[in-house]
Order: sequence, then structure tokens, then C-alpha cells
Amino acid sequence: MELKFTVHTKIQKPVAEVFDAVRNPDHLSRYFTTGGASAPLSEGTKVIWRFADYPGDVEVEVRKVVPNELIVFEWAAGEGADYNTRTEMKFEQVDPESTLVSITEGTWKETQEDLAKSYGNCQGWSQMSSALKAYLEYGINLRKGAY
Repeated sequence: MELKFTVHTKIQKPVAEVFDAVRNPDHLSRYFTTGGASAPLSEGTKVIWRFADYPGDVEVEVRKVVPNELIVFEWAAGEGADYNTRTEMKFEQVDPESTLVSITEGTWKETQEDLAKSYGNCQGWSQMSSALKAYLEYGINLRKGAY
């Protein structure tokens, strides 16, 4: 059995705007990386994400970027993990003013501890995609003061 999950959120904005809000650190820091992001998510780069509710730096290794379609990165499978998981963010234009964002993360080891980590990340990506929707559609930061 492969431990992975996918979350989906439909956002009422054009695909280019949604993609930029995830790739661009100026936007990402306004609704997700509450402590900042060191650089854009560009193929072949290592980016540092910081969160007010999580201690330390989180290193993201960007593996693939297809503008307005896909961002793939790897990062540690949790605190103290000796391996990475792979996250794929897909952006699908539903119509000129709507985008479906699908986030899949997987390749956890098949242990109870790693299953628990996967549940935490699934919750985190669900929150991130909801925060992305609120930020783009309504201009608000759902994470502000929540953590």
C-alpha cells in the first residue's frame, strides 16, 4: 500500500493568478508561509519556508515547474525523518475565471508514525488550499492569529 492523499479546491480566479499566488513568495507569505518564503518556487531550486506555528526552517526542493499547470517538490517527511515525500500541485483551468487546485503528497513509509504524519500534512494542505481561496477571492488571511 502506498501512503498518499490528494486534496482539491476550486478557486474562482484565472489559472495564472492562482499559480502565481503559490509560486511567488510575496503572495505565499500572505496566506500560508506565515514566517516567509526565501524565493519563488522555480525548478531546480531549494527554497526555505518558515511558519509562525512550526519551529525552524522547512527546506523545499523544487523538482519540476510547468507554468500555470504543475509544481512538484520534495521535502522532509516530518520532523526527524530520514527521507522525503513528494508533493505535486496541479492547476487546471475549469473556465476562464475558475481554477481547480489538486495537491497530492505521498511516499510515506508504512508505519503508524508515518501514517500519523501523513494525516497531519493532509490537514495542512487542506488548510493551505482554503487559505489560498480566501486570500485570492476575498483578500483575507485565514492563518493570521490562528496559530
